[in-house]
Amino acid sequence: MLGSRLRAIGGVPITYDRMGSRPRTVGQWTLEYDRLGSRLRSIGSVPIEYDRMGSRPRTLGQLGLEYDRLGSRLRRVGPHELTYDTLGSRVHTIGSIVVSYDHLGTRPSQLHLPEAQTSIPDELLLVVYLVLYLEAERRRQASA
Repeated sequence: MLGSRLRAIGGVPITYDRMGSRPRTVGQWTLEYDRLGSRLRSIGSVPIEYDRMGSRPRTLGQLGLEYDRLGSRLRRVGPHELTYDTLGSRVHTIGSIVVSYDHLGTRPSQLHLPEAQTSIPDELLLVVYLVLYLEAERRRQASA
């Protein structure tokens, strides 16, 4: 599985469980999952609430999540707007951060900050992690 998982966002490391399949921490924040281990319930002390069906996150702490009309693509997390590439299959920007992908175009490889910004604020870091996590889960479910 070398190179198949996100190892860091900027200088913030992401650690995984012993099997290497599920993220356990993002920097200082511990990731908590539901009892079955299938849904992310919180990032540190920031809870993630899901819709009635339990399939789509509705909130990340105090930040609301907005989806497109069909409810399939995330459009906004709080004040942070998301844009997608031309085909609409990959996230292109998360707020002011531009996401670049590997040569196969399937995995995020770099995040580009605006020139005046040298680090990612904590709130935006949580949003970036959640968006990339949801994208990875969507790809995993599509390939299963």
